[in-house]
Amino acid sequence: MSETSSHKNAKTRGLSGSKTEVPIRGNRRLDASTSKIAREVERSSGEKSLAKAVRRLNSQTNKKKELLVPTPNLDKAKSVAEKVAKGKILIQNLSRTQRRFVK
Repeated sequence: MSETSSHKNAKTRGLSGSKTEVPIRGNRRLDASTSKIAREVERSSGEKSLAKAVRRLNSQTNKKKELLVPTPNLDKAKSVAEKVAKGKILIQNLSRTQRRFVK
């Protein structure tokens, strides 16, 4: 299934010099990455898919981790990340105006 335009725009917005679809261990891909930031965009609201996105971010060490989700899913993503995350994750809506932190 191809990416929607909002997904494509959200994953690179504000990341200068970013690489998209970065291969990571386990035959997986991360949406976008720079030398300091790893970003994953998850537009679906399922808990399993949110957990998968957090696990992809967990594989990135020494990087700031960002998870972008639609605004109605912010609290759900936070609760999933609290269970699955290893370290700090910043959860934001797609326009990056609302935030949730997981420590």
